[in-house]
Amino acid sequence: MTNLEQYDKLFLTSFPVKRSDLPTLKYRGIKQWDSVGHMDLMSAMEEVFGINLSTLDVLDFSSYEKGKEILAKYGVEI
Repeated sequence: MTNLEQYDKLFLTSFPVKRSDLPTLKYRGIKQWDSVGHMDLMSAMEEVFGINLSTLDVLDFSSYEKGKEILAKYGVEI
């Protein structure tokens, strides 16, 4: 499975969205992506990609697209 496929799967299993919704998905853009949903997603990201996100990056992870930029800082190319 590619990094993109894994990344998408994390969102698709964490939130009730369709793949076509992902490019425009934003933090607090849906009810389920609240602070608890965000921390669950961040934890899953760290586990799947074998990284430890900094607090600043967790706070900056504000959308599906922004997440790609943040993961690239950790060597995870999406």
